[in-house]
Amino acid sequence: MRILVAITGASGSLYAQRLLDNLDPREHEIHVVMSNYAHQVIAEELPEGLKFPEGVKPHGLKSMNAPFASGSNPPDAMVVIPCTMGTLGRIAHGFSEDVLLRAADVVLKEKKKLILVPRETPLSLIHVRNFELLLLAGATIIPANPSFYTNPKTIIEVVDTVVARVLDHLGVPQKLVARWAEEND
Repeated sequence: MRILVAITGASGSLYAQRLLDNLDPREHEIHVVMSNYAHQVIAEELPEGLKFPEGVKPHGLKSMNAPFASGSNPPDAMVVIPCTMGTLGRIAHGFSEDVLLRAADVVLKEKKKLILVPRETPLSLIHVRNFELLLLAGATIIPANPSFYTNPKTIIEVVDTVVARVLDHLGVPQKLVARWAEEND
């Protein structure tokens, strides 16, 4: 599977790092594109920087020559993690001023898998309406709302509860978080 990971300037760079840590470039073709502000947030939140596994292909934000910028060569899936509300709104309204936004537009129009992981609270009516537009267009929205039924003990374990759901929706097997068990009668 060819997967594009897009990283924006929302707080939550660790979500992107953990997703990259759990996608195997030997099994999938992994591409990464980052918004301008993502670099600043990553510098604040990940002092050692974002670590790309060997084989991951980074692309410049203004490079419209990236393979996924055309409907004739879309990725199989795109994950925007974390996703700012500004990026989410621009995707919802079809603004394609850079390769990140163009790729999301391509993924939607080609009916491929688009997963958005917004990390924002509280939500405004504008945010909710943009969610609605994206859901109607075929996107999947997985808010960065961790779960606690597995009793996570570290920040990474909390983050992994969200990353596990992203992997599930990509169709990539994960062992980060145990599944909810059926109740014994």
